Amino acid sequence: MRGAPTILHLDMDAFYASAEQAAKPSLRGKPVIVGGLGPRGVVATASYEARVFGVHSAMAMAQARRLCPNAAYLTPRFSLYRQVSDGVMALLAALSPLVEPLSLDEAFVDLEAGGVPATAGAALAVGERLRSDIVAATGLTGSVGLAGSKMLAKIASERAKPDGLVLIEPGTERELLGPLTVRTLPGVGPATAEALRRAGITTVAETREAGEEELVRLLGKAHGASLYVMACGQDDRPVVAERDAKSVSVEDTYDVDLTDRTRVQLEVARLADRCVRRLRGAGRSGRTVVLKVRRYDFSTLTRSETLRGPTDDPAVVREAAARLLEGVDTTAGVRLLGVGVSGLADYTQEDLFAQAAHAAHEAQEAQEVAGGTGEAGATPEPALAALEDDEGADRPRRWLPGCDVRHAEFGAGWVQGSGVGRVTVRFEEPWSRPGRVRTFAVDDPALEPADPLPLLRPAGSGTDADAPAEDEGRGEGQGPGHDPGEGQELHPGQPVTSRP
Repeated sequence: MRGAPTILHLDMDAFYASAEQAAKPSLRGKPVIVGGLGPRGVVATASYEARVFGVHSAMAMAQARRLCPNAAYLTPRFSLYRQVSDGVMALLAALSPLVEPLSLDEAFVDLEAGGVPATAGAALAVGERLRSDIVAATGLTGSVGLAGSKMLAKIASERAKPDGLVLIEPGTERELLGPLTVRTLPGVGPATAEALRRAGITTVAETREAGEEELVRLLGKAHGASLYVMACGQDDRPVVAERDAKSVSVEDTYDVDLTDRTRVQLEVARLADRCVRRLRGAGRSGRTVVLKVRRYDFSTLTRSETLRGPTDDPAVVREAAARLLEGVDTTAGVRLLGVGVSGLADYTQEDLFAQAAHAAHEAQEAQEVAGGTGEAGATPEPALAALEDDEGADRPRRWLPGCDVRHAEFGAGWVQGSGVGRVTVRFEEPWSRPGRVRTFAVDDPALEPADPLPLLRPAGSGTDADAPAEDEGRGEGQGPGHDPGEGQELHPGQPVTSRP
């Protein structure tokens, strides 16, 4: 039934930040900001407590710190977010065979394909039940939009935030859309919005009133015609299940421009290995390796090499990325590096061994030509691999704020901050009371990185009486809320209060 509320859009509320608050009792009700913590970092998600200060996603982290200096600034924990997302997506899959994930925290569902009657009452009942099921399964909240199209369902979920449900009744679409900014419409980015603004068009109503002919003149036939249809409240895009990834990639932005060529080579090798781990985790292989380099002046270069067949061999991807880097001048400085694999295919054994053998053979020939025996004159790859292994061994000792740890005596906790050779840990669990804070040497052998705990207590794991107690002014010498630097990571040069 056209116009009936058969499309559901789910958007989890401040997903990363809410997951961190659920995992860390001491941060509940406080501003939490998740993202890149370096000077060039960007906000991934801000909790609603932080948003009242003007902090929002995609904002420069430096600006967020100025607006909300007392927030907890945490590094993302994607393994936790994926775990929670899997549980949410399983609930959506139980509603319908047509589920279109857009990200870890957002998806469309075609309710009609799941046998839900095309009526407002039936759609509302499903939406309310879904919200309750999400809370029961994850402890987090999500906002639900219901409408007759994907565009309107997404608008409805935005209006429902946080922790709400909005249904757009058939026949109300034009009235609802009219006053909204043209950026609300799918496919309208900054460039399109600016082109429309120069023509005096800033709202959806003005877009509709301009007419299809004028929009085609301004934006071209395809874009102008589709935009006019959207402005009239029509959106025939279907919900597409199992959106297939076209590529797998990783990238890092560096706090200080990289100018040392060896360091750049090491970073590319490390990124290639990370990319392959992600590729294998998805059960895929790929045949095109892509290198991305953003230089000091923000100019961005991409280089690619297509292999003879799909691969998930880290040596093959690493060597291809290194070859691509040879053609890029990095002497003036690099602020971002990325490695990706595209042309994805299902995992197959066939060409992998052949390519690995070929790569090993080429490396051996190069070494023999150079007259090297693994030392002077040898190919650089063994050295890169060795240094990468050393770097990997040291990486957990960076103790990034928000990351999970376990102490041999005090149990599970998370890094509150680190600096000047010390690391501060708050010992608490998602189902405990706010926990105690203790400070250790960064190389304390009793302190180890740990996997994230589930947000909800596992069945049969005890009661809150077993949980770490609040400081209450005992032992640590400080009561609740009196921790120096609470909610902030520490930096080199910042004083650390040691608590014996």
